[in-house]
Amino acid sequence: MTVKTLFSSSQSTNSDLLIILIDNSFKLKGYQLEIDKNCSNNISKMLKSRLLENKKGQSIIFTAFNRSHSFQVMIYCVGKLEDLEIDKTDRLGGKICSEVMGKYSNVSISCEFSNDVNDNFAASMLHGFMLRSYSFNKYKAKTKNKIQKILKSVEIITKSSSKVKRLYSPLKSLMDGVYLTRNLVSEPANVLTPKVLAEEAAKLKDLGVKVEILDLKKIKKLKMGALLGVAQGSSNEPRVVSMSWNGNKGKSSKPEVCFVGKGVTFDTGGISIKPSGGMEDMKWDMGGSGVVIGLMKALAGRKAKVNISAVVGLVENMPSGKAQRPGDVVTASSGHTIEVINTDAEGRLVLADAVTYAIKKFNPKKIIDLATLTGAVIVSLGNQRAGLFSNDDKLAQNIFDSGEKTGEKVWRLPVGEEYDDDIKSAIADMHNVGSGRGAGSTAGAKFIEQFVQNIPWAHLDIAGVTWSKSNSDLYPKGGTAFGVRLLNSYVKNYIE
Repeated sequence: MTVKTLFSSSQSTNSDLLIILIDNSFKLKGYQLEIDKNCSNNISKMLKSRLLENKKGQSIIFTAFNRSHSFQVMIYCVGKLEDLEIDKTDRLGGKICSEVMGKYSNVSISCEFSNDVNDNFAASMLHGFMLRSYSFNKYKAKTKNKIQKILKSVEIITKSSSKVKRLYSPLKSLMDGVYLTRNLVSEPANVLTPKVLAEEAAKLKDLGVKVEILDLKKIKKLKMGALLGVAQGSSNEPRVVSMSWNGNKGKSSKPEVCFVGKGVTFDTGGISIKPSGGMEDMKWDMGGSGVVIGLMKALAGRKAKVNISAVVGLVENMPSGKAQRPGDVVTASSGHTIEVINTDAEGRLVLADAVTYAIKKFNPKKIIDLATLTGAVIVSLGNQRAGLFSNDDKLAQNIFDSGEKTGEKVWRLPVGEEYDDDIKSAIADMHNVGSGRGAGSTAGAKFIEQFVQNIPWAHLDIAGVTWSKSNSDLYPKGGTAFGVRLLNSYVKNYIE
């Protein structure tokens, strides 16, 4: 269920919680003064009682009374007004959401700061609130929980409500992209097959995105031997989906960047089968493609003035009598031959053909690929940052800065020529794993680099950040959609 958003200059009558945001001056302003007067100064009395500290993040909930009824009030201190960072206000909204979810159905939030701060603050805060309010419960029985309340609406109260609504509009489109990615990543693999995932991408046509789907016959015609090798063990046929958004009609249709995503809808490891413990998590091995599809929805939804393309390779990696074997040699659509040492290093095989197809079809100025590629990147960076590999310093810096701005942080790791020998094969052009135990995530990136043809390129290994086993300020445990906000910021600040 999506929470409804409202914008007004006064509190709705059906609101069961009023949240008053206040800086450390503890001074009520605007509509807050009117509310305080109507409830016999209950709010100002609470502030004077000093039961609430005037420090950032401090809050108190109490019952206020007016002439007709009682209602719940939360006072939330945002700290010093001059210290407010609009870029990080979304996290404040997420924290507020986590405090009220399950307790209230209809929430009103009063923002009454100075004009130069208030409107952007309110829009960003609401964005964070909505990101945190996400839930994936479509497969739960429709039984009513008599204890927990379902959050139905959040209302922003401010004197310039129409402007806040306008500022929130592109953030709403970004949220829609994030929600789509989280939904896709959360779906079980028996539902989200390559065919179904391709159909989900095709729905972006409604927003003006041009979408083309390659089926098995067309993939074979294009000789995508690396991708086909991964797919051949499954009864679910592969798909390759291309998407393009031309939001800058005045410029060449050549895309500024092409986003490429790994879409392994379930990864058993193939013949190099994974341990059974935790294998259920491999439903989100399509996380890279989920991010790309969600990003395209966000860009199209906010009508980004930029020409962007995308390609996702969608397969299922299963063991069977038809499955690819360790030691097999396959030929990618680029003409490169690959010795498959480990069938569980399949994502890079999918990306080899997806990247090649992206270059042939779109001839982009830059390529950014995303993949839940290696467990090694989790050893290096944990679950706090994605691994960033690039052949272009400016591109890498721009992505890094976008990560710092949005909180979806990355860390650059090496992919220099000193690692070239790690993927050399004795019988083919390359093999699909590193030659030793170390630098596993670099070996994966080095493999993909062989197919980018000297185009400025960045690879994001999002294996450690696609799924979270705990709650965050901006998402509940589960799919995070890491990368959608990061790359939306990159497009907005460095391409548009």
